[in-house]
Amino acid sequence: MATSRSITLGSAVRRYPLVALTVVAGVVGLALNWTAASAVVPWLLSLYALAVAAREAVSMVGKLLKREFGLDVLAVTAIVATVVVGEYWASIVIVLMLTGGEALEDFAAGRAKRELNALLGRVPQTAHQVTASGDIADVPATEVAVGDRLVVRPSEIVPVDAVLVSAATSVDESSLTGESMPVEKVTGDLLLSGSVNGPEAVTVQASARASDSQYQRIVQLVTEAAASKAPIVRLADRYAVPFTFVSIGLAAIAWWISGDPVRFAEVLVVATPCPLLIAAPVAFMAGMSSASTYGVVVKNAGTLEVLARAKTVVFDKTGTLTSGRPVVVEVRPEGALSADELLALVAAAEQYSSHVLAASLVEAAKQRSLDLPEVADAREVATHGVQARVGARLVTVGKPAFVAQQAPALTRIDLASGEAAVYVSVDDQYAGAIVLRDAVRPEAARTLTELGELGIQNTLMLTGDVEETARKVADELHISEVHAECLPEDKVRLVHATSPHPVVMVGDGVNDAPVLGAADVGIAMGAKGSTAASESADVVILVDDLHRVVSAVQVSQRTVQIALQSIWIGIAISIGLMLFAMTGALPAVVGAALQEVVDLVTILNALRALSLKRRLRGSPRSTAERVQAPS
Repeated sequence: MATSRSITLGSAVRRYPLVALTVVAGVVGLALNWTAASAVVPWLLSLYALAVAAREAVSMVGKLLKREFGLDVLAVTAIVATVVVGEYWASIVIVLMLTGGEALEDFAAGRAKRELNALLGRVPQTAHQVTASGDIADVPATEVAVGDRLVVRPSEIVPVDAVLVSAATSVDESSLTGESMPVEKVTGDLLLSGSVNGPEAVTVQASARASDSQYQRIVQLVTEAAASKAPIVRLADRYAVPFTFVSIGLAAIAWWISGDPVRFAEVLVVATPCPLLIAAPVAFMAGMSSASTYGVVVKNAGTLEVLARAKTVVFDKTGTLTSGRPVVVEVRPEGALSADELLALVAAAEQYSSHVLAASLVEAAKQRSLDLPEVADAREVATHGVQARVGARLVTVGKPAFVAQQAPALTRIDLASGEAAVYVSVDDQYAGAIVLRDAVRPEAARTLTELGELGIQNTLMLTGDVEETARKVADELHISEVHAECLPEDKVRLVHATSPHPVVMVGDGVNDAPVLGAADVGIAMGAKGSTAASESADVVILVDDLHRVVSAVQVSQRTVQIALQSIWIGIAISIGLMLFAMTGALPAVVGAALQEVVDLVTILNALRALSLKRRLRGSPRSTAERVQAPS
């Protein structure tokens, strides 16, 4: 345990050297203060504080030349003022507040990144290459050349764009195109990188290198979108310069009225910058911690600021507003069987299949509490269907052409856009069909309603799916503005053109990665979404629950409110002390002590953001739902 702690302390010292040096300087000063060398302490602490001030001043001048005004103006002024009036201990505290606030923000961002990396680390980065001798060797996907033969195993991500060599397969392209149903592929068809192979291992031939494949083109769009995003102005920076000018102005007035330059220092020494230097970062770090209890990872404090002001939310469809997986919406029996009897027979046969629709059929039977009859024998015909001996009956389930071989009387049913059907025969008789569709999430309507209550003025949908399917989902959720059949670049263009700002984009697929990076705030549904989407997003939801978007907005709004309260409390008390110091009744040493009281009050107020979970509606239903940070 001691070794673990020492390693953690050592890494912290290396990462935040100025914080460590400030602590060391303070400890050394305290130690020397009780020795014969106590006269050295004022010089040691003053020179160190001025050195830090000089370092900040260089950075400050560079920013001022770019017309950027921030906390460094206030910090440098406060450090120099305290040193000039001989309050070197106060100067060390201000240095610690400055460096500590920066370290807190950096630490919070680093913690969020570690939690996200734990989620994304499982994505494969290798390809299974077929060698000249027929063996299979694992190689980095970046080393695959055009023409190389690869094996893509069941449920694996296709590493590069490739042509299918095997007879057939079904792939999940929902993260790329927004199409929620599996897509059937036969020999010669193109498999896009980023799509997910079906239940059978297949052989493919690379048609492009990794750098030229669909996935990489989307990553390039992500990079360009992120580069185009305007930098965030920190909340505290907006108050730093006005507060500095007010402080210097009051100190100058006190000097002018009294004619005593000491009065200038007495006023300026209580102009504590702590509410801006550390209270706001503490509030944001606490808010990010509160968000994690909802399974929401916020990557940086600036995101909370922008999210709190959001006016427009844009949603992807598949996997975001919908569940991203097909569910049974209708059972249409033909003949003597009832709907439940037909579903039970189908689920009994399909429980031995690894096809994506099979899981939905079995789940539907479980939800209806149906008893599945025993299966004596079952065989799966890849991409066509399943045939099983259920009791004394021969049950065939699958595509219409496959089932029609057993039941020539089969008739196709009419389907709405976005729906799929499996057909069923029992012995040699057509028994009916089961309709599946990617259903709207049960929490979607409540999410949209509560976002409106939180001040979101505009909601719209962008999707790669066809117009008819997209419109049906939008009508169900009362979303008026829909853009369908969008390519990734179309989504980026539309988000840039959308108003009012700030604009939040919520998505989950690879095709959403560029627009998540382009939006003012990108929120990725990371529980089952793609790596590219989570990496480009500003916020990642680690549980499969769209309502956590509401939680993220609530936490951000409350955190910003607490941060502003802390800032204004600190500023109000400081100005009150400055007005009192203008009378000459507050010595500098007493002012420096009172300054630390102001610091304590503002920090304690900022820490209220840690308890947001208890204050907000829609808190996690159980401890089991919470996502714990990796230890």
